[in-house]
Amino acid sequence: MKRIIRIGFVIVLAILFVTSCVTTKKIAYLQDMRHGSQIELEDTFEAVISPYDELDIVISCFDQELAKPFNIRSTVQNATIGSAGQNLAYLVDQYGDIELPVLGKIHAAGLTRLKLQEKIAQMLIDGGYINDPFVMARFRNFKIFFLGANGGKAITVPNERCTFLEALALSGDMNIYTNRKKVAVLREVNGQMTMRWLDPRSSKVFDDPYFMLQQNDFIITRQTGHKNFLDSFNQLTPYFTIFSSLMSVASLLLLFRVNNLY
Repeated sequence: MKRIIRIGFVIVLAILFVTSCVTTKKIAYLQDMRHGSQIELEDTFEAVISPYDELDIVISCFDQELAKPFNIRSTVQNATIGSAGQNLAYLVDQYGDIELPVLGKIHAAGLTRLKLQEKIAQMLIDGGYINDPFVMARFRNFKIFFLGANGGKAITVPNERCTFLEALALSGDMNIYTNRKKVAVLREVNGQMTMRWLDPRSSKVFDDPYFMLQQNDFIITRQTGHKNFLDSFNQLTPYFTIFSSLMSVASLLLLFRVNNLY
């Protein structure tokens, strides 16, 4: 009986040790990088406009009266301030087009915001509307989405440039039970959803074409088998408590029996 009790406690302790052990190799970032390492990054990346993007576009010039017809605005009534103008966003339709006042339909999909600015400015000049146009275009909906075992969230990127590692930092990082070997980046490309697995533990992540994120990318994580086993073990905790109680009772009975024998 004593041997059975000892074996039972050894099994419980072994399970607790295995479920609580997470090595640094499984969670540390960029493990193969050394002091002074240098990796060239893509520094000319610009987000490309896609269907269903929302764009803020403002057209101005020296004579503001000339620019007014080319800007859509909504009047928001404020009880304390009075009436003020607020720019409305341009929604890129399913064909990649936007509709601007006076200029009409413009194909924006596939262009960067800087290329779109140049295109609109040239249209204003060629049409004889404005000789000195200044066009500012920005993404309103540059967001990265996170999905994982701990829930989901959306983060707005203000500067329209976000790397994979920056996105992980903005999300609050992954917990120690996240499978870092396979972190998925899901992206819509030409009407099809594509997925790539990235491993932030290796510096090779910098060479991946999905390292530079685009608007509306999804980062999807999953738990390790270790975490799943731990969750299963936690569900069995009440049974181990009962088992421990039974072992204690058995120990007492064995003790009484031994004393009676003597």
